[in-house]
Amino acid sequence: MVARDPHRFVNELDREAIDRLIARLESRSKNVVFTRLFDKYAARIDPGPSGKVLEVGCGTGATARALARRDVFSGKVVGVDQSAHFIHAARQFALDEGISRKIDFHVGDAHSLDFPDGSFDAVFAHTLISHVSDPTAVLREMVRVLRPGGTLAIFDGDYASMTYGHPDHELGHRMDAALVAASFNNPRIMRDLPRLMPGFGLKLNEAWGDAVVEVGSGSYFKSFVETYAPYIIKAGLAPADTVDAWLGAQRQALEDGTFFAACTYYTYLAQRSGEPDS
Repeated sequence: MVARDPHRFVNELDREAIDRLIARLESRSKNVVFTRLFDKYAARIDPGPSGKVLEVGCGTGATARALARRDVFSGKVVGVDQSAHFIHAARQFALDEGISRKIDFHVGDAHSLDFPDGSFDAVFAHTLISHVSDPTAVLREMVRVLRPGGTLAIFDGDYASMTYGHPDHELGHRMDAALVAASFNNPRIMRDLPRLMPGFGLKLNEAWGDAVVEVGSGSYFKSFVETYAPYIIKAGLAPADTVDAWLGAQRQALEDGTFFAACTYYTYLAQRSGEPDS
């Protein structure tokens, strides 16, 4: 067996697994840490009155809705995701929140977007690029549908930095690596983007990193490990008894107040300044 990023292959999952991912995405969107991280760049992708913003890989629409809910936002948000189940959920959540007039959601492939060139004033991807089959194809498409001078934002984790505390450091290291391999197709892509962007006619204007850390208690990393650890077993990256024992240790650490987990996330803000080299 080989690792299969569940978001990359979401259309091959059964409904129960998809529902778990929907719950995970919505739970994450309510996490105060991730709300703060999005708010740090949200204002920079607001194109002003009559502007249009595209979120590529919108999932359940949580981030697109957060943008549309901003008091100062008066434009239009369009969200695209490959999963029809995610898009159905996104439309319902937007309707429930009374903001559906500000948002359109569509099923589509991030590698081949169904929009004309230069359709949007801003384009962003929030924890998408780490999952896709071909990051360069997705970046090319994001640039293509962005108007010249428009803003492109990419937020994602450097998942090679993701780690959970465990008293057996060797086992902990192996389980960190297995969890990352089972969950992300491109765990180091944020290290590559500064080198790749100029070739697509992008000028990197701002970039910063944020360490997301939970010590003692946990919510984001608790939800993450409960959702994605089973994929370690499915991929054959570790025996079920090893994964279950490691999960048990994480749950015990949460109960004892000795939990530790961390990962570094990065935000890149770029401007379409010219034509791609290729």
